[in-house]
Amino acid sequence: MSITSLPRIAVVAAGAMGAAVGHQLTKAGCTVFTNLDGRSEATRRRARDAGMQDVPLSHLASQSNWVLSILPPSDAYSFAERFLEEYQRSKGTRASQKETDVTLCYADCNAVNPETVKTIAGLFAGTGIKFVDAGIIGGPPREGYKPTFYASSDPSDTGVLEEFVELNQYGLKIVPLKGEGAGVGDASALKMSYAGISKGITGLCTTMILAAHASSPATAEALMQELSISQPIILKRITTSIPDMLPKAYRWVGEMEEISAFVGSGEGAIHKGMASIYARVEKSLEGDGGDVDVLKDFVDKARGGIDRK
Repeated sequence: MSITSLPRIAVVAAGAMGAAVGHQLTKAGCTVFTNLDGRSEATRRRARDAGMQDVPLSHLASQSNWVLSILPPSDAYSFAERFLEEYQRSKGTRASQKETDVTLCYADCNAVNPETVKTIAGLFAGTGIKFVDAGIIGGPPREGYKPTFYASSDPSDTGVLEEFVELNQYGLKIVPLKGEGAGVGDASALKMSYAGISKGITGLCTTMILAAHASSPATAEALMQELSISQPIILKRITTSIPDMLPKAYRWVGEMEEISAFVGSGEGAIHKGMASIYARVEKSLEGDGGDVDVLKDFVDKARGGIDRK
């Protein structure tokens, strides 16, 4: 596919990341489709504010040049299946329209393990749809900041990777993953490795703060004081990473499970535990808020101590 005019890009779904990515693309003049069937009013508002067009899935399949799947990990495979079914039904429609008579490319940008993304890629084999494995590292794009889309593809189809990188001219930041052994699954492996460290550290700190407080509030206070003396960098990280994590904990449960599968049996149990702590935080947010209050109190006191130094 050669991008000679502004592309039509489907971004599914319009969550915090998807809507922000969609906004980058619409600001650059691209037509951006999404599908809001069954989505909340908050999601619909995000999509409208981003300039995204709510269309049926059949329209995405018949009108798009690119599809960027940006979903919770548990929805990645099922959406790919549904999209492919609509594409097969719409093939006649696509062929009859000059402006979309180009190869369709599907980029899976979800936090799934390499085996999952290889299975998704297998769905598109022989369909005429090109496939890109993409892992997003960073938060939603905003003024002055862009996350990085690391991307890999089948070694026999390097052209689709180059075409994906061309979307940089429309407000994205895409870095191709090339070199020895690189292929479908490797961008996801990079995402798993990075998130396993960054979100794993946050999960570990959350776990130990709650465990210390469960022993006694005095223990948690002493933990904070010792961190301020011997591990000030870790304490400072806690004051930003835990507040940022709280509203996202529900999404990180599935991501930790994917990372656990990526690492494999034995050591993979580490991230099973991280999935458990994030599920605990989610439960607290939806319930009595006790654990969340403990974490917020710890962060507030830590910030106060840092400010006084």
